[in-house]
Amino acid sequence: MFMKKPVVGISANYYLINDQYPAQATGVMNIQAIAGVVGAVPVIIPSLPEYIDINEIMQICDGFLFTGGRPNIHPDEYGHVPTEAHGEFDRGRDGVTLPLIRACIDVGQPVLGICRGFQEFNVAMGGTLHPEIRDLPGRMNHRMPPDGTLEEKFALRHLVRLVDDSSLQPIFGSDEMMVNSL
Repeated sequence: MFMKKPVVGISANYYLINDQYPAQATGVMNIQAIAGVVGAVPVIIPSLPEYIDINEIMQICDGFLFTGGRPNIHPDEYGHVPTEAHGEFDRGRDGVTLPLIRACIDVGQPVLGICRGFQEFNVAMGGTLHPEIRDLPGRMNHRMPPDGTLEEKFALRHLVRLVDDSSLQPIFGSDEMMVNSL
């Protein structure tokens, strides 16, 4: 008997290749995690809201991975005024991921956010962001180091502690672990 693998949509980011060719892409590590670790079929979801029907994409995918990305969520999405500190934006990604997250939450469709994807969850559910979190007392800089190999850039950097009785404790077999928040 053939069992259909789950399909996991992976959010894409806008890139300009060679300063002239617009593209939509995600990191290979995201695809490898979905296919190799989870055993699902990875499908890249372009961040082009004019071509994405949220209801249709939710019917195609069994869950979604909202990835990291260099551009920030536009401050208009959480009631702030853009400043130079906010850096670059990907309005197309905002236009796909934020409504998609809200729709997934409404129906209980599985989702996971990494880095920018986690920030998207916060904003989609009504939260705000600080443009330079590393400037706030007690906060750490989790941005990618500018130098080094990929292994060095994605090395485990800080400890995460799970709350008591977390549904994640049985999955990870521990109440704490080292992570890289990229």
